[in-house]
Amino acid sequence: MALLTLVPLLAVVWMAVTPQPEIWQHLWNYVLPRVLGNTLLLMLLVGVVVSVVGVPLAWLTAMCDFPGRKFFSWALVLPLAIPAYVLAFVQMGIFEYAGPVQSFVRDVWGNSRWFPDIRGSLWGLVMVLVMAFYPYVYLMARSAFLTQGHRSIEAAQALGYSPVQAFFKVSLPLARPWIGAGLALVLMEVLADFGAIAVFNFDTFTTALYKSWFDLFNMTAAAQLASILVLVVLLLLAAEQRSRSAQRFHVSNPQRHRVVLKGARRWLALVACASVFAASFAIPMVQMLVWVGQIWRENLHSDYWGYVWNTLCLALITAAVATVLALLLSWTRRRHPDGLTAWTVRLAVLGYAMPGVVLAVGVFVPIAWLDERLLALLAPLGIESLGILKGSLAGMLLALAARFLAVAYNATDAAMQRITRSQEEACASLGLGPWQTLRRLHLPLLRTGLLSAFLMVVVDVMKEMPITLMMRQFGWDTLAVRVFQLTSESMWQEAALPALAIVLVGLLPVILLVLQTEKTPTSAG
Repeated sequence: MALLTLVPLLAVVWMAVTPQPEIWQHLWNYVLPRVLGNTLLLMLLVGVVVSVVGVPLAWLTAMCDFPGRKFFSWALVLPLAIPAYVLAFVQMGIFEYAGPVQSFVRDVWGNSRWFPDIRGSLWGLVMVLVMAFYPYVYLMARSAFLTQGHRSIEAAQALGYSPVQAFFKVSLPLARPWIGAGLALVLMEVLADFGAIAVFNFDTFTTALYKSWFDLFNMTAAAQLASILVLVVLLLLAAEQRSRSAQRFHVSNPQRHRVVLKGARRWLALVACASVFAASFAIPMVQMLVWVGQIWRENLHSDYWGYVWNTLCLALITAAVATVLALLLSWTRRRHPDGLTAWTVRLAVLGYAMPGVVLAVGVFVPIAWLDERLLALLAPLGIESLGILKGSLAGMLLALAARFLAVAYNATDAAMQRITRSQEEACASLGLGPWQTLRRLHLPLLRTGLLSAFLMVVVDVMKEMPITLMMRQFGWDTLAVRVFQLTSESMWQEAALPALAIVLVGLLPVILLVLQTEKTPTSAG
């Protein structure tokens, strides 16, 4: 099962250690300086802005009391349901020349020539990615603030610090490891993003890799770029693990009351939370609903239901495969808690940290090699072309299963941990073997966890774009691929229908996450 992830990564690494000098020379002269500079600049800007947005919002909803706090404490998580590529084309449609914002500006001031052009703009892309990914930092920081305890804040106030000074002097330093972990997740998402960056026509590693494969038909160049991307992701993973290992704070007095904001501060807090919520979720949802209301009669035809069918089939099959593999992984680690098994499991779930474009390249390379070997074996029979896996549903399933195995494993293993050793020992005392124990004890008790794992993978596959786009059969389109095709032609209204379906399904795990968060005792007060 670990080979499901390791084979694609090893294929990419093999292409990197056996380079073609002319390919590297071309990449170094014409591609790498631009895409490397753009990628690092984008990560820097998004990292700074997402910290400025997510951390203060987390502190306000966790440590302060103001009008609307209870609503915004969970509503600010809802943007996780909107994929970045959906938010990108919606914001593009809102702020472009023919959009409602510039149309209103022209009605009021007569012209909108002074209005910044969002097409191809770095600032527009940064704000879209910030609105899409700030909940990662918000959730991690809010969890840190809720579990810090109130004694430290009271001690700071006893020394004469204001609530704002207490935030910078006490709360922020204590929450730094959690914020760092959330920021590492955001940077990995930025590094892996393809759809939003493609909408803004901004060149990074992911778009350069896609163009090398599909525009220049140069698989070797795509693999070389993927190898560099793998290296950057591994560095980010190491930084995230280092940040996580620093979380060593003891909580002796969790928060029981909040700082009551008064006067203008309470209304400023309300405006800040409402502005971010409106820009990242409310306004995009309203705009999509308006667009869908205008075009659904013309677009809701048989082809659209074909996209829905393809999406559901792909999601359900991938979820079934990933859930079964996750169950076997968790059960194996349960029975063999040694270091080697633990590391093997870690390698098996490493695919979720890898960008989809990397896994697409890594899976395609060995599949293409296998097809060539099979073609050579069957050539004496007069078969001149063969594509058993290349460009087939099976190849796409392999890449998607490697990508989302970690999602299923985390949910399954969390449920597995709730089964006590005494229950397993009772089964053993009754003469039940390992497989009988799995069937009669683990499976009934894991039913809810397995269902959660299955649903989470279904939602993630429905939202996933790069792997499906790069490895699908010709003409075999999903909702995400249809969004990409329509947004490539600036058909925002037509893209709203499949995008809205993806968002509504994506709300399911976000709602479950919100309900789970609200049940935690640290959120009381």
